[in-house]
Amino acid sequence: MKRKPAMVQAAGQAAKGAPWVTGAMAAAIGASVVLALLPPLALESIVNGLAGGQGVPLSGALGYFALLAAAGLAEAAQNVTITIYGQKVTHWLRRAMCAKLDRLPAAYYAAQEPGAIASRLVSDVDAVDALFTNGILSMVADGCKVLSILAVIVWKSRGLGVLMLAVTPFLFWLTRRFQKRMLSAQMEHREAVARVNHCVPETIQNIRTIHTYGRQRYMEERYDRAIQQSYRAMERSNWYDALYSPIVVFTSACVVAVMMALAASGGAMRQWFGMEVGTAVAIIAYVSKVFEPLESIGMEIQNIQSAWAGIRRIDEFLAQPERPAPRQDLTLEMLRRAPAAIRFQNVDFGYGEEPVLQGLSFTVEPGKTVTLVGRTGAGKSTAFRLLLGLYEPQGGQVTVCGQPAGAIPDRVKRGLFGYVEQSPRLVDGTVADQIALFDPAIGRQQVRQAAEQVGLHAAIEALEQGYDTPAREDLFSQGQLQLLSVARAIAADPPILLLDEMTANLDGQTEAAVLAALEQAAAHRTVLSISHRLYQGLGGRQIPIGGDCR
Repeated sequence: MKRKPAMVQAAGQAAKGAPWVTGAMAAAIGASVVLALLPPLALESIVNGLAGGQGVPLSGALGYFALLAAAGLAEAAQNVTITIYGQKVTHWLRRAMCAKLDRLPAAYYAAQEPGAIASRLVSDVDAVDALFTNGILSMVADGCKVLSILAVIVWKSRGLGVLMLAVTPFLFWLTRRFQKRMLSAQMEHREAVARVNHCVPETIQNIRTIHTYGRQRYMEERYDRAIQQSYRAMERSNWYDALYSPIVVFTSACVVAVMMALAASGGAMRQWFGMEVGTAVAIIAYVSKVFEPLESIGMEIQNIQSAWAGIRRIDEFLAQPERPAPRQDLTLEMLRRAPAAIRFQNVDFGYGEEPVLQGLSFTVEPGKTVTLVGRTGAGKSTAFRLLLGLYEPQGGQVTVCGQPAGAIPDRVKRGLFGYVEQSPRLVDGTVADQIALFDPAIGRQQVRQAAEQVGLHAAIEALEQGYDTPAREDLFSQGQLQLLSVARAIAADPPILLLDEMTANLDGQTEAAVLAALEQAAAHRTVLSISHRLYQGLGGRQIPIGGDCR
């Protein structure tokens, strides 16, 4: 079955999730179209009464102003409901894309720039938001208004109606031409501003080099060129904007003048163009009302065109192949009851056309320590990724506690694996959050015990707010960051410990402290390491990765 486009799915989900919004939006659009037609008709009746020597009853005047107010309220209701509907569409899209992030294989992230992924979740979705709030739905409403106005003009005067039908495409062409020129100038302005914004941090970052080599003049000229380009583009945009309004007013006046001249003609022309005074006033009002929706339609078409590329990128993202679904019936208790053994059985894996692991087989028995050794690029880190289920083996099998690594749900991995990274990264939160990682199953007592076990408790307590201090890298030395990573790994008391080459950049004294913490953490756990220096400290056995692993 062919997958529906993301925009169609999002629109359907928004309509299904909040049918009252969809109904209110449809009602508001219909009311806005109808009520936009009524004030000129009421004005026609009033003017014809005055022309016939009759007074204007108070009820007629109040009714006219009531229609104007109702038309304004209907227009506001239309805009509000369209905005709410568009927000619900984008909300569903963001949820769907965030859920997709969890289901994508690690290979996708390895092949993509982080900025490109973030752009899809932010810029592309914002484009879809504009597509609904000021795009398709608004264009439908404005198109209905234009067609309704033209229909009323044809009803009131066949000749003037035909004339408006002939003139309207020209008015739309004129509007689009000016809008394209203004948009081009605005885009050039944005690009120039982006270059200006790029110059500022670049200058700050390289200020010492600039001063050392005397390149101040070059940077000033570069900055000035970008500013001048921005100013010229903005001036051109302002020129088109200033020119557009008088041209629209002049064109509208010319259309009205021609229509009135034809209406005042005698003979056969009067049969086609003749009308009462009130009708003439109403038609003048309708002609002025045509320009606003025509201008809006031009901008809405532009928004749709701009959003289309974002829609395609969102569809491509949501259509990406997903990693195999894990076994949802597997629980942490089930895995903990099984022996904490790790097995690689004739595992093959490569990135693209380049093989990395070929026929790799080894076993780590429960409670034992094994170190993978080999040259850089031999596949040691790849073996970790396979073990964590981030990649699927292309041949053979990787099992943990008797289960395929890829079948283990993400929700239980925290309690199964303790992963000590080579370069630990802080998350946004307190020092306690760095250890617990926002896991509700890890309380403050467990956080404290983990810190005490690695010898970091005293340093944390010495901070201004202790464990509640907002975490920053400057609060810790490199060795303390590594100890924090060890505490993070053991906080959930996992049966398996995975150790990356975290001692590679440490001095001897700091390395000794980290190794002491790791030795204590490794007790009674199954340990897999990829550091020769850790092997010297923790013992166990070595397994070669690379040319000798077959």
